[in-house]
Amino acid sequence: SQELCRALEQDHVKLQMAKETVEQRTQELRKEGELLHKNLEQQMSLNRDEERSCQMLPALPEKKMVFKGLVTNKEDTNKLMLTPLIRYPLLGGSALITFEKAEVAQRIIEVKEHMVELSYGEELEELDRCRVRVQAAPVDILLPSALEMRLTQNSRSILVSDLPSLGIAEEALLDKLELFFSKTKNGGGEVESREFLDGSGQVVLTFVQDGVAELLIARGHIQVPVGKGKYKLKISPCMSGDITNLQLQPSRCPRTVLLSGIPDVLGEEPMRDALEIHFQKASRGGGEVDTLAYVPAGQQRVAVFTEDAG
Repeated sequence: SQELCRALEQDHVKLQMAKETVEQRTQELRKEGELLHKNLEQQMSLNRDEERSCQMLPALPEKKMVFKGLVTNKEDTNKLMLTPLIRYPLLGGSALITFEKAEVAQRIIEVKEHMVELSYGEELEELDRCRVRVQAAPVDILLPSALEMRLTQNSRSILVSDLPSLGIAEEALLDKLELFFSKTKNGGGEVESREFLDGSGQVVLTFVQDGVAELLIARGHIQVPVGKGKYKLKISPCMSGDITNLQLQPSRCPRTVLLSGIPDVLGEEPMRDALEIHFQKASRGGGEVDTLAYVPAGQQRVAVFTEDAG
């Protein structure tokens, strides 16, 4: 029994030490959290003296999160990952072809000039036009290498989100929101302007008087009658992002080739098929084609590059 008591005492001492270690770590994490919060407030301090072009930012989505320990690199805490969408003008008589492998694109570019056989002879008037000569070149685009932004809160505006999908026109929904938020009994005031943010399903309401937006934001959510029902809408601060510095650097698309000098001798779809058939043949230095965009002579389009498209 003495041995059992000794073992229990040792276990008690170990548990006490573990408890003190956890409490100490908790205090450290709390201090780090307060420091991060203070730094964030300093970074978001308003600077109204500078006038810059502003872009509305949608509200951040609410997410339930569970903290399972300190796993972040301190160097990464102030980093924001950007996924640029690059719009590339594509002139008539040209095509963009993206291969699955970068080495295939490199081979096609090195050859520079290609004779493409057309298998749609019945659509062509002359026999010698059954082959067309096209030029291959690399695709160079400008990518952002550094971006600095300053966030500023619009003091008289609110961002309304979690809007219901009722199938009514945008203008009708804006009218209902303006009617509700213009009434002082609902905590609102006279509305100066209202607008939908493109592609976000969110509405920006700007009030004439100061202080109205602040009180609504403090509430966080509000019940708004729309049609036959009442819906709980989210009220968030309306932030503007001021771009203070943007640096660009040229970058070459590793898997994409620009084909130019394509004569307008076939319909758009047959020509696209002919180009894809030609450039996927390994015997001609080609390989598996991921995507192909062709613009006939006399037209002009815009291709959109994403990070994954190469």
